[in-house]
Amino acid sequence: MTHDLRRESRVLLDGPDRAPSRAMLKALGLRDADLRRPLIAIANTWIEVMPCNVHLRRLAEQVKRGVRAAGGTPIEFNTIAVSDGVSMGTAGMKASLISREVIADSIELVVRGH
Repeated sequence: MTHDLRRESRVLLDGPDRAPSRAMLKALGLRDADLRRPLIAIANTWIEVMPCNVHLRRLAEQVKRGVRAAGGTPIEFNTIAVSDGVSMGTAGMKASLISREVIADSIELVVRGH
């Protein structure tokens, strides 16, 4: 049994009724060949405020290269990040644990919506 790597991408992109979706992605510079490959979501929590996340922009580029090399089309999007290290000792420190749920929810929402 083979796994259809384009199962979700097919729903979003294939058929005449999906022309507007393809047009939106083509406006970003994607080509027909890119849209025939599985779309692979890459969530990035890069943020300038946190030393532990500041490198993630460069890392995401490496991940995207790997996705392309494996035959996929990477689609990167950002989500939030909160550092309890920066906000330590303030009321903002309480946001760190809550942010984990918001991050998970935001990733699910973006992937489900696209």
